[in-house]
Amino acid sequence: MLTAIRRITRAGFIGFWRSAYVSLASIFVLTITLFVVGSTMFVDQLLTTSLKTIQEKVDINVYFEPTANQEDVDTIRTAIEAFPDVEQVTYVSREEVLAKYREENQNDETALIALEELDENPFGATIAIRAKNTTQYESIARFIMEQQETISPQNPPVIDEVNYEDSKASIDTLTSIIDTVERASYVILIVMIVAAILITFNTIRLAIYTAREEIAIMRLVGASNMFIRGPFMVQGMMYGLAAGVFTILLFYPILSWLGPKTEEFFDGFNLFSYFVSNFSDIFLLLVGVGIVLGLISSLLAIARYLRV
Repeated sequence: MLTAIRRITRAGFIGFWRSAYVSLASIFVLTITLFVVGSTMFVDQLLTTSLKTIQEKVDINVYFEPTANQEDVDTIRTAIEAFPDVEQVTYVSREEVLAKYREENQNDETALIALEELDENPFGATIAIRAKNTTQYESIARFIMEQQETISPQNPPVIDEVNYEDSKASIDTLTSIIDTVERASYVILIVMIVAAILITFNTIRLAIYTAREEIAIMRLVGASNMFIRGPFMVQGMMYGLAAGVFTILLFYPILSWLGPKTEEFFDGFNLFSYFVSNFSDIFLLLVGVGIVLGLISSLLAIARYLRV
């Protein structure tokens, strides 16, 4: 068994170096394929980061009545924080709202004079809510109104306004964009994998075609299908390994140049830093995909020569 594996592996290495030009052509095609796959992955990461940044800036706000009882405000706040769809809750008290208003209008004497003429703080507390997913804002807004009905069914309302309806158009648009990008990423990835297999299959098939007479002789002397197929499987895996390494070497200078530009354009996300910090995963992914593509393409290409 071990002897057979050694012979198959040795034959694969010999075939790889003997057909140098065909090997280079196969590696070149696989490198282009892996480069496109890797580029799709990096573009998807940029889009995901951009959408996540936008999503973090989308929220809904709850404005409480100035006369609302603080105990009722705290009850609603606690219930919102415990709601499973909520990612983050930012509470601003009445005093903080007033201080912020004074700061923003410190150069507006009319606004400050009008504020001084009031006997009490005219502002109510506010809560800014960010959901875990943009599709969850509607359920959060509905939950907030249910909490108000529970706390004060007959009393004056605690909540003055929930601005979900004002933000609904933006939230729906962002949700649509996220869904479209996710679906497009999956479709592009599937198309690229199929195209990679087809292109690599035809290229490796050329390498096998040059050895068709050798395959015929091996069949005549009674060689098993595995012994015939094995060296080409090894060659296909070598093509994939070499292509994966070349692809990584190709990405390094490109991403090193693009990194500062993406950091400036994509709100601090440096694509080169992402590449370096996830280098082992990216390397294993590209090399692994290359080896699998080379192996599958070799198996498909040699199949026609093994038919009885």
